[in-house]
Amino acid sequence: MSDQFLSIIVVGLIVGTIGAFQALQDFIFFYPLFMSFLWTFGAIYYFFHWEREAQMPDSPPVLSSAPMVSIIVPCFNEEANVRETIQSLVSQNYPHFEVIAVNDGSRDQTATILDELCTLYPALRVIHFAENQGKGLALRMGVLASRAEFIVCIDGDSILHPNATAYLVQPMIDNPRVGAITGNPRIRTRSSLIGRIQVGEFSSIVGMIKRAQRIYGRIFTVSGVVTAFRKQALHRVGYWSLNMVTEDIDVSWQLQRDHWGILYAPNALCWILMPETLDGLWRQRLRWAQGGAEVCLKNIGSLWRWRLRRMWPLLFEYCVSVAWAFAFLVTVVLWLIGQFAYLPPGMHVDTIFPPAFTGLVLGTTCLLQFAASIIIESRYEPKLWRQIAWTVWYPTVYWAIIAATTVVGFPKALAKRRTLRAAWVSPDRGIRPS
Repeated sequence: MSDQFLSIIVVGLIVGTIGAFQALQDFIFFYPLFMSFLWTFGAIYYFFHWEREAQMPDSPPVLSSAPMVSIIVPCFNEEANVRETIQSLVSQNYPHFEVIAVNDGSRDQTATILDELCTLYPALRVIHFAENQGKGLALRMGVLASRAEFIVCIDGDSILHPNATAYLVQPMIDNPRVGAITGNPRIRTRSSLIGRIQVGEFSSIVGMIKRAQRIYGRIFTVSGVVTAFRKQALHRVGYWSLNMVTEDIDVSWQLQRDHWGILYAPNALCWILMPETLDGLWRQRLRWAQGGAEVCLKNIGSLWRWRLRRMWPLLFEYCVSVAWAFAFLVTVVLWLIGQFAYLPPGMHVDTIFPPAFTGLVLGTTCLLQFAASIIIESRYEPKLWRQIAWTVWYPTVYWAIIAATTVVGFPKALAKRRTLRAAWVSPDRGIRPS
């Protein structure tokens, strides 16, 4: 009797293990599929509800008032880009603004160039740090030195559309509960396959995610390269954290925890430089993955109050994405083991590439997502359809990078000392267009 009972337990464990592994494989397949549909239909709803009748970027908005705006530019080793950036800022089509450049201990000629530009542009002021203090502190000091209630933050290697400032502050002028507006970054480094893939990614993924997240009321992160803030909101949440590798994700969560709204302004265009090498892309995305994990770990224990319930979808989405990344890792490990050792049929992974039917479903979904994004984003970049030939690589590149950086970045976030200041590291700026 005991032997029969033991046999039943063993069989039950085997069947349960095989069933769990099958569920794991289904999860690996269905999660990207579900998220693709969620982003696509969320973006389509956002477009028809808020965006379709909106003004185009080249037409300045009609403002009910034009309060003073401070444009903050943190700079670290930006000698190759800062002239172009400052020129785009002092050329804004907005009545009352100032530009504050914060030189965060640059070791190149950034300080000299900024001092020179100060003599050319009366609207520009410069703050110099003797040593690198990190982007969070650079932004904080810029805001404290500002004379305006509305703040626009932009990276020192970006080019802001002439009407972007007006579009960024318009929702805050009209709605006192809006604490931040995130703009629409557009890739300008397109001379390599990696750069062109990112053009498709930012159009068919990043923009669509922000639109979809706005539907359920919370945005995972503002864009670190172009965002407007209400100074009162920043002051209430303590400004940017100094120990987070992604200060933009952290301040987004802190503002929304304090019940400030964050909106998306797709007609506030900002042209940015992105990595065009595998090493640069890996370092950038690993920093994003680690930063997301740090913010989740910081907030997960205190979000379970009912008044913070609107943050739950963000937390749930992030936790499921982390689970998916580690599930994908388990599948890859089992596939590698299966190349050299015997595994039971229920646990053996024949290939890490999707089978024909699964691949067809994913590919079709991907094309539908691309089609929707091109229709929406062509308002801001009419020739975007030319990049569709490169975006067919999106499923492999995007999800593989998400899985790899999450698996590496999450343990890094767990092991990081919370008191460690997050200093700058000069990123890969891509291959500059001629």
